[in-house]
Amino acid sequence: MAWKNKMKSKKDGAIRDYDMRSPRVRVMYTLVIVLCFIIVLVCVFPAIWVLLAGFKDIKEFNRNATIFPTSFDIEKLKKTWELLKFAKYYRNSAILVAGCTVCAVIFNGLLAYGFAVLRPKGYKIAYGLVMWSLMIPATTSMVSLFRNINLLGLNQSFLPLWLMYGANAFWVVLFKEFFEGIPKDLLEAAKLDGCGPLQVFTKIMLPMSKSVIMVVAIFAVTAAWSDFLLPYLVLNGSGKETVMVKLFTFKDTPTDAVSVLRAVLFSIIPPTIIFAIFQRQITDSAAAGAVKG
Repeated sequence: MAWKNKMKSKKDGAIRDYDMRSPRVRVMYTLVIVLCFIIVLVCVFPAIWVLLAGFKDIKEFNRNATIFPTSFDIEKLKKTWELLKFAKYYRNSAILVAGCTVCAVIFNGLLAYGFAVLRPKGYKIAYGLVMWSLMIPATTSMVSLFRNINLLGLNQSFLPLWLMYGANAFWVVLFKEFFEGIPKDLLEAAKLDGCGPLQVFTKIMLPMSKSVIMVVAIFAVTAAWSDFLLPYLVLNGSGKETVMVKLFTFKDTPTDAVSVLRAVLFSIIPPTIIFAIFQRQITDSAAAGAVKG
């Protein structure tokens, strides 16, 4: 069998071919596989149900209790896409995600670079404040944040949303822990070659931090795409609404339940595609970014 051949080729790990000779290990191995399969099924079933329900019309959805639709007519999805003008909201969400990702990497990375490498006077106090901010729920500052955005005249703009992702304490900590593991000899050599602090950051630190950058970028993409509250407060009525904001406003439009399900399906397609394409890079980068040095 294929799994036996794969097991024999293993050179290390928790379970090897020698361990599989024990009946107890084989039983435990089978139970773990079955448990993993059940967990995957439970996690994937809602998305599959939304996908299959999107091929139904409202009459079939209300009367037919089966999971599978009577027909797989792609025109129903196309009609909902054009009716709800989803291309516009995809574009808005893409702009938001791109700006948030860039700000998350650059600004959090620069602050962590100051803490880990430059270490100016008083940096311990500043880093302590950053760590202390991790204890404050983000929603408690929502009112003051929204008020300041309005006072600065930045409402109905992507800019405050981008800058918000450029100030994340958790990502600063990730960058700092990784930067501290980079050999100091490389930084000293760069300084001897005439590189200034900013050049050291752009030419040494960032190229050597691809793993942690990937982790922060994935966190920023998923968080920015799924964020609702602040984009709703800032962008509502501006014509720049994101996919998640538009999903909420569907309740005020004459749309049926199946159209809303199709809209939900459209909203989960991009994150699913990103994970499917970068699955190995995401898991490898998360493991590498979790280990200092």
